Amino acid sequence: MIGTRRQFIQSASMTAAGFLGLQRHLRLHANEKEIRKAPTVTQPYQSEETKYGDLLADPKRLLDLPAGFSYEVLSVTGDTMSDGLKTPGDPDGMAAFAGKNGKVILVRNHELSDNQTFEGPYGILNENLGKLDPKKLYDPGHGTRPQLGGTTNIVYDPNTRRVEKQFLSLAGTERNCAGGPTPWGTWITCEETVSKSDEHREFDHGYNFEVPATSKIGLVDPVPLKDMGRFNHEAVAVDPASGIVYQTEDREDGLITRFIPNEPENLQAGGKLQAMVIKGQASCDTRNWPDKGQPRFPVEQSMEVEWMDLEDTENPCDKLRENAYKAGAAIFARGEGMWYGNNRIYFACTSGGIAKSGQIFIYEPSPHEGTKNELNQPGKVMLYLEPNNSQLLEYGDNLTVAPWGDVVLSEDGAKEQYLRGITPTGKIYTLARSSYVGNSELCGVTFAPNHPTLFVNIQRPGITIAITGPWKISDA
Repeated sequence: MIGTRRQFIQSASMTAAGFLGLQRHLRLHANEKEIRKAPTVTQPYQSEETKYGDLLADPKRLLDLPAGFSYEVLSVTGDTMSDGLKTPGDPDGMAAFAGKNGKVILVRNHELSDNQTFEGPYGILNENLGKLDPKKLYDPGHGTRPQLGGTTNIVYDPNTRRVEKQFLSLAGTERNCAGGPTPWGTWITCEETVSKSDEHREFDHGYNFEVPATSKIGLVDPVPLKDMGRFNHEAVAVDPASGIVYQTEDREDGLITRFIPNEPENLQAGGKLQAMVIKGQASCDTRNWPDKGQPRFPVEQSMEVEWMDLEDTENPCDKLRENAYKAGAAIFARGEGMWYGNNRIYFACTSGGIAKSGQIFIYEPSPHEGTKNELNQPGKVMLYLEPNNSQLLEYGDNLTVAPWGDVVLSEDGAKEQYLRGITPTGKIYTLARSSYVGNSELCGVTFAPNHPTLFVNIQRPGITIAITGPWKISDA
């Protein structure tokens, strides 16, 4: 519907008022030390292993957790940040880095576009846009309609359980969905879009950008990493042994790609983009969708892979995945979360499997990854889990690896939204449930590297949470 300027302002003001009400509600309860005597949650969910027990209903209607666990609200959409801007909405992918004196630095994505000004950092009418150096905006939208995605940094002290500062760290990008941390202390943030320059956008979008995990307030220079490809980016993971960056693509026929940089730890120096090929199975369909009539991709069977060079990675017509599939690359069902841990690359395919409720894959890099010698000892990919049971897993999305080896992933399903854990033996357990009104997506799961804290976002209305509790570091 096309409304008037007055209608837009009235609608935006009502939304802003709603956010203010949410902030007041959360602040009233943020520091309460409540004894959990709430009833057990009764909505349907299953666990293959009872690692932490049943979920208990949160009296604050935010996040249901097992007994002994608690959470702190760190950030809410609309909060005034340390740089004077507003905390943007739609927080998505996120990573935690070790700061000085035991502090944790979170780098957090915001999956916003130019029309979501009521959730943007500059005010409902972008009235605070003038506070920024225009050179620090990737796409200023001709000065009137900037792209509102980007990243924010949060400095958190887990000992005092206080946020010391938060600020905008990347500006002018579009729909920053997920990404991944690097071993050299930066966050690669990914645009989940292939929008092109038009009357509102000054530049094409669909790129990755690199953001340092710093506590210093300020914006990074917004340099698109074009050699990493222009497509519907979702997440990345970096193998510290080789420095190679692996990538997912959120499409029903997406690719798994890898980027081999020309210079280690310098992604701006360019490199080579390649797509995964299942050895001996050209144009393999890993999705296991029953309506496609394809042979089933086996579960728990390692398959050797090859890597195919990709051309025309700027991809102006959004044909990269289609051309690669025709040339022999494998396709995956909405590749989403990806993380390096346990000397492996884990990634989730949100709608994969016979029930289209999700798959989890593992890629084990070759000892000679990215070199000619990998032909003699190829990397291997395995479909690790395909439960085909939405009460165990429904649309697994962002994921991370705990310091003790468990995989923790968030859901983006049509029903209830859970955090699920996976033990090193492949057993699924349920860790949390979003009980906020509207079944909002959980995302951005990440553990602090220096403290037993798990961070997560509730995407709408935009809340960042720190979870602590009696973590079990093994199956014993």
